[in-house]
Amino acid sequence: MNFIAWTIIACEVGFWVVILLGLITRYILKRERLGLFFLALTPVIDLILLVITATDLYNGATATMAHAIAAIYLGTSIAFGKSMIHWADEKFLYYVQKQGTKPVRKTGMEYAKQSMKGTLQHLLAYIIGGGLLLVLIYLIDDSSRSEALSGTLKVWSIVLGIDFVISISYYIWPRAAKR
Repeated sequence: MNFIAWTIIACEVGFWVVILLGLITRYILKRERLGLFFLALTPVIDLILLVITATDLYNGATATMAHAIAAIYLGTSIAFGKSMIHWADEKFLYYVQKQGTKPVRKTGMEYAKQSMKGTLQHLLAYIIGGGLLLVLIYLIDDSSRSEALSGTLKVWSIVLGIDFVISISYYIWPRAAKR
């Protein structure tokens, strides 16, 4: 694996570490402001990945799948970051702190709406990450060096389309409650 791939892994681990630190500090240590500080570090991790990826490409590296995944990671982190923190917060409160209500598995139209919300977040991630891919392709200005980026954008477009079809299908065939 190359340096960018390891950086992506380190950023993902760092993302969940600062969320966990934020939740532990906030709820177990009862230091809410410090907990919010840790949670606010998640965009800093994104910025670090962006700078490292851009610097690597600026220095003449041929774009690889790892560079493309970095753009996807950034778009996804920005689009889903707040909801991922909310999800972790809700689970931590219930399962670790034994507070709040048990998270309920959604069904029917409620699940269809939740699925479509996730798909719209995916669209936002695509706009951000795809925009980054297009900017990188434009700045590299050499199709042989940016082939991995354009190929990834094509595949991601198909995946986004499939995501929309699946979300729409939940309105036609709602998810049934478990018996």
